[in-house]
Amino acid sequence: MTQALRIATQGHVATVVLNRPDVRNAFNDEVIAELSRAFVQLGEAPNVRAIVLMAEGPAFCAGADLNWMRRMADYTREQNLEDAAKLAFMLRAIYECPKPTIARVQGDVYAGGMGLVAACDMAVSVDTANYCLSEVKLGLIPATISPYVIRAMGPRAAHRYFLTAERFSAAEALRIGFVHEVVAADALDAKVGELVSALASASPNAVRACKKLVQDVAEHDITRLLIERTVEGIADIRASDEGKEGVQSFLQKRKPAWLAS
Repeated sequence: MTQALRIATQGHVATVVLNRPDVRNAFNDEVIAELSRAFVQLGEAPNVRAIVLMAEGPAFCAGADLNWMRRMADYTREQNLEDAAKLAFMLRAIYECPKPTIARVQGDVYAGGMGLVAACDMAVSVDTANYCLSEVKLGLIPATISPYVIRAMGPRAAHRYFLTAERFSAAEALRIGFVHEVVAADALDAKVGELVSALASASPNAVRACKKLVQDVAEHDITRLLIERTVEGIADIRASDEGKEGVQSFLQKRKPAWLAS
């Protein structure tokens, strides 16, 4: 890994830090590749129970790096397809990471940076952060990030902010559901810590299954097939080792085994 990205693990929590404050943590093809590797590897790490995505400097992420955009300006359609596919893979690696993910937003989030926040399971923002889907001002569209951003803010809000490229506040991001919590800067780490503690105290297997459950059920029609899948889901988790241990520890009024590991 280069210094563009820092990764550390303490206990059961991994932190992935965007470390390009001089360019407002904008990403390029190198950062995209590193983020993809990081979330795939951490997702497979048996000791990791939660991942916090954070950034250095005053901005969380300003989207695409200007030098990278200059190179893309001369790309053919085929080169653009290949380039966009790498960005799409990175976002999917974060969204489908089997470990729960939290975006710790300490500053402004623009364009592609919105995709990073939306792809995480949870987002905690400072009250001074601004948000913006600025693509239409450049004659572009937020296509690759749209599956995640629309899920996070809903189609009604997306109609407005995709089309107008307005900046909006952290309070508005909270109102439309794009972030879960808005706090003062000096309370940011404490709030993220609360979420991390809750995740670390739960059954790792159940957390992983719950994350997939939300993704499988959200925005889908309640069909017989969906109901059958949810029936199979609860049956499988009840029959699992952690499922049995969780119920037994509750009935026996003791801590479950995963809290001892």
